[in-house]
Amino acid sequence: MTKLPVTYELLHVDKHTGARRGVIHTPHGDWQTPMFMPVGTQATVKSVQPRELKEIGSQFILGNTYHLWIRPGDDLIAKAGGLHKFMDWDQAILTDSGGFQVFSLADSRSITEKGVTFKNNIDGSTMFLSPEVAMKIQNNLGADIMMQLDEAVPYFESYDYIKQSTERSARWAQRALKAHKKTDSQALFGIVQGAGFKKIRENSAKDLVSLGLPGYAIGGLSVGESKAEMNRVLDFTTQWLPENKPRYLMGVGAPDSLFDSVIRGIDMFDCVLPTRIARKGSLMTRFGRIVITNHKYKEDFSQLDEDLDDYASTHFTKAYLHHLFNTNELLAYNLASIHNLRYLLKLMEDMRTAIENDQLLDLREKVLEEYGYNRPNARLF
Repeated sequence: MTKLPVTYELLHVDKHTGARRGVIHTPHGDWQTPMFMPVGTQATVKSVQPRELKEIGSQFILGNTYHLWIRPGDDLIAKAGGLHKFMDWDQAILTDSGGFQVFSLADSRSITEKGVTFKNNIDGSTMFLSPEVAMKIQNNLGADIMMQLDEAVPYFESYDYIKQSTERSARWAQRALKAHKKTDSQALFGIVQGAGFKKIRENSAKDLVSLGLPGYAIGGLSVGESKAEMNRVLDFTTQWLPENKPRYLMGVGAPDSLFDSVIRGIDMFDCVLPTRIARKGSLMTRFGRIVITNHKYKEDFSQLDEDLDDYASTHFTKAYLHHLFNTNELLAYNLASIHNLRYLLKLMEDMRTAIENDQLLDLREKVLEEYGYNRPNARLF
């Protein structure tokens, strides 16, 4: 039997919730789950150096196939020795297929059984993305984990459209597996689709699991549906995924959703939320979200978050970061991004410890109460 390049080891299951504590073994090391992965769209996590990502406890980072295909091009990155070497990151990398950006950013797209034809959002030129092209690009990038091309279909489409799209994405997964050229060093994950339709999700999961892939993602969530609806879908979807493979929920980064999803058996997450809101001056702290550009922080000489150990929290005050944003200093983006990423990475570390001690529900109650989820009119995400 061929050894998979990425494997999952289940260490403990929280006896009250079923949350999983595990390890993902990759060609670039062994990484603890549940985990949050910072997003490095253009071969960089915006305003944060790889050295700083390691210092705050990042394990994986996520790269974006669509953007790297357009600029600088996957052939150039291959010439540079692959994405790890190109961006000086020697830990694990996951790349998406580019499908989400094709369906959300590109203009004039048309989808057929063969793939998607679209005009890219940079120079308007016509491009074609198929399961085979997505695999060729990701093989060139050299990520530890690659995602199959699927259609990022809106959640509230009709049953017939979702069924047709999901069945096509399953066929695309088979083509992606056939086109995969580096099965000894890169793992291909399938993406379970089906919006809110239980039967379609079940068929999608079973089709993908039959391929024996190293891991599985749940896609088509966190795209406008309610959190209760997302939880409902997770409740019935994870039962069809194998216990000995990692499970990845795409595009989730709000603290309450991370807890809800870990409780439902998810191991991996990514989201642009922490760095995107950081660049606008919003900080995630133990006692909730604060907008550091607010005038009330002009003479606030307290730490950003006394419970965090990131560089910004241990060296600078709210007043200083307020000043940096007020004067448009670039250091503001760096400090705020590091702080928000460290908040989520520390939250996942705390979750892992809580699962080991069967205390995840206690941690959830404490964190969400302090964060302000139980307050009326709380500023959440």
